[in-house]
Amino acid sequence: MKRRALVGALGLTVALVGMTACGSGGSSAGGDSGTIHVLVYGDASNKVEKQLVETFNKTSKVKAVLDTIPGADYQAKLNTVINTPQAPDVFFNWGGGSIQPYVKSGLLLPLDDMIAADPGLKGNFLPSVFNTAVIDGKSYGVPMRGTQPVLLFHNKKVLADAGVSVPKTWDDLLDAVRVLKAKGVTPFALGGGDQWPTLMWYEYVFDRVAGPELFQKALSGDKSAWESEDAKKALGMLKQLVDAGAFGSNFDSVKFTDGGSPALLAKGKAAFELMGSWEYATQQDANPDFAKGNLGYSGFPGIAGGKGDPADVVGNTNNFYSVLKKTKHPEAAAAFLKLMYSDEFVKAQLAIGNLPTTTNTEQFLGTAANPDYSKYQYDLVKAAPSFQLSWDQAYPPAANTPIHTAVQQFFNGKLDVDGFVKAMQALPAS
Repeated sequence: MKRRALVGALGLTVALVGMTACGSGGSSAGGDSGTIHVLVYGDASNKVEKQLVETFNKTSKVKAVLDTIPGADYQAKLNTVINTPQAPDVFFNWGGGSIQPYVKSGLLLPLDDMIAADPGLKGNFLPSVFNTAVIDGKSYGVPMRGTQPVLLFHNKKVLADAGVSVPKTWDDLLDAVRVLKAKGVTPFALGGGDQWPTLMWYEYVFDRVAGPELFQKALSGDKSAWESEDAKKALGMLKQLVDAGAFGSNFDSVKFTDGGSPALLAKGKAAFELMGSWEYATQQDANPDFAKGNLGYSGFPGIAGGKGDPADVVGNTNNFYSVLKKTKHPEAAAAFLKLMYSDEFVKAQLAIGNLPTTTNTEQFLGTAANPDYSKYQYDLVKAAPSFQLSWDQAYPPAANTPIHTAVQQFFNGKLDVDGFVKAMQALPAS
């Protein structure tokens, strides 16, 4: 589900399979073997990907081979093989900045001809999601798996015991911090040791204060966006929250990926956790009784006077399949991609807790692992005026470490406002 999070969260390790076959010249991108290799992020969702490959192979003369790389290693190993004879034909990504370097290097096949032949490859997906993989007016990805908005999760019992309601405004949130601290409860669990969970706070506060336009301006190369009054206001509000003790004092030593921050929420040591929608599956796996009875969820609160719509969401719009330009079997790749809007795909993803972004998803929500939760997410994403892709996925991969470092250092006081602004202005161009 989420970039590198879910593998650690569920305690899963998926072996690197198929790459040996790729290395022996099995990939049709490097040589025609009568197969297409499909490379995916190794985690629990591989169950569905195996099923779809089996379905495809029942009727296709060109057979698909599923290769997986453990999530923590996925991006680095993809970068290593993407421009070699061992490259896959079709590969998993996050759209946006995650594929931009490949597009600029001429490695990816624009999918516009495939879409012209089969308009369903575009028309059967929610536009706000599909467009994440549109670069310079050309389509380079078809959505797969499910959407992953960031939600504010809470422990219902902790909130009830403290007399705290789910915050609808920033002032409500600050009031909740004060009450919860007085009760000896950490207001917000935060896996700061992973860095990317901290980034979610920036994404929402910047959106609520400045609207989505500020980040889009920065992403397009206008570095002045980071030193704007709105940006500085957002940073001031984040500092206010840290200084108020909203995250406790040791958040940099806590991680999501080893189950640390979810455990704080489940055990009642923290009241809230801002996390991607995979938090629900994480809690179902590690703390099933808590997930069933006391795990609540809501959107991020609005900020009075802010330019951002309180209905805006941030997170990962979806994952995508892209196709290598040098594949020997583009027709087979197109036929495989067509399965990503099939009824079989939608029902299989919902059954493992993923939320597909096809236009026919709504009719199958009743079959989901948790129908109420899936419907809540679907309605949230469908109604969102803006769905901002995670900053570290919107920027190219070279920007990930600088973004994470700046985000962590501002929260722990090693960077002031000017230092954070300079760090963001120095990011590699998208």
